[in-house]
Amino acid sequence: MDALLKLVQTINGYLSDYVLIVLLVGTGLYFSIRTNFVQVRCFGEGMKKVFGNLSLHGGRHHGGISSFQALATAVAAQVGTGNIVGACGAILIGGPGAIFWMWIIAFFGMATIYAEAVLAQDTRVVNDKGEAAGGPVYYIHRAFPNAFGKFLAVFFSVAIILALGFMGCMVQSNSIAESCTNAFGIPGWVVGILVSIFAGLIFIGGVHRLASVTEKLVPIMACLYLIGGLIVLIARITYIPATIGMIFKYAFVPNALLGGSLGYAIKTAISQGVKRGLFSNEAGMGSTPHAHALAKVETPHDQGVVAMIGVFIDTFVVLTMTALVVISTLYTSDGVLVNGAADGVAKTNMAQLAFSRVFGDTFGPVFVAVCLLFFAFSTILSWNLFGRVNIEYLFGKASVKIYSVIAIIFVFLGSLLSNDLVWELADLFNQLMVLPNVIALIALGGWVVTSAKEGEARWKAKK
Repeated sequence: MDALLKLVQTINGYLSDYVLIVLLVGTGLYFSIRTNFVQVRCFGEGMKKVFGNLSLHGGRHHGGISSFQALATAVAAQVGTGNIVGACGAILIGGPGAIFWMWIIAFFGMATIYAEAVLAQDTRVVNDKGEAAGGPVYYIHRAFPNAFGKFLAVFFSVAIILALGFMGCMVQSNSIAESCTNAFGIPGWVVGILVSIFAGLIFIGGVHRLASVTEKLVPIMACLYLIGGLIVLIARITYIPATIGMIFKYAFVPNALLGGSLGYAIKTAISQGVKRGLFSNEAGMGSTPHAHALAKVETPHDQGVVAMIGVFIDTFVVLTMTALVVISTLYTSDGVLVNGAADGVAKTNMAQLAFSRVFGDTFGPVFVAVCLLFFAFSTILSWNLFGRVNIEYLFGKASVKIYSVIAIIFVFLGSLLSNDLVWELADLFNQLMVLPNVIALIALGGWVVTSAKEGEARWKAKK
């Protein structure tokens, strides 16, 4: 296990420190420029489409689900342990400045996820039963209708099944088990069994049951967490200016906190921001297009601008709340991490320590455990759907039941295995998914630009 952990860490180091930085920032820049910064120009349009007709009872839709249900399913995937445990890990390893680089990745990622949602809508298919399906495998075939395209599609499918359907769900259940053990003293295997049972019941219900659950669960869990975070920030209001200052300061001089050379410290801060930013908002990874492909909308552009709001909510709202709470309580003058890493502080318990500063040693861990339970459980549901689409693509509809059973087993195993290995394996397959997805996105850049122009013209004409 130790040898495997070191091998995976080495591979991840090269991917996150070099390959992902170039691919994610480069792709985000490419689509930002090609679409004249659609994430800025159409931000208001996206907000109106999301919140203008908000409903927690979207109902069933022939040939897909509602636009908000698709967004809720995507946000359920995005807002998970990456927003709490992942953000804490990035801060602990890369310093508070890692959050700044997460913001940069998310800003450009909004343009990338716009492209993903547009192409997923453009290439989605509806079978004779009225069931819709879509995602990167379909637009990969559009980009490369040959043997190379088939190879990329299969590579992506295998990577996402391992990354999200199996390994990713282990990460989520592992975090649920650890937080519940810390807060309530419940054995991890007991938590694993309960999570597996509830997840299995929703897996069996299919897309419409999942959409019905996520459209209600996502707004409730986000509001609960944000209210708790605001209470902490109000109690620590005098430390907020210093907190924000540290995010910007340590983005460029992280060695003042992390030690070592300036070059190494900056590389660590950026790589942590990129790696955890990808795991959090999933822009460029190719996962959320599976949800956006199912939305019943007039034009692909309509769902593209909605998808951008998902990244905004995930990173600039929920993840930023985690960062402000953690930094204002643990890194300020009276915090345990004011001089850097400290004994007994790990990414899995940082959030609980932070909330405990205001909520107390009893309620603080309980609050984080409950929020993490909702976040991680909703992510398990969405990631299972994404894996299911690709299992069906590879092996046909009959394979879905077998896949669901195996996925439930992995959910349970995640509550038992080493946290470091589980996270590293999930990172590995997450990063491998990016490669074929980004290749197809760049190849179809012209399609995205055309959809952006047509959709925006249609929106202006309606106004």
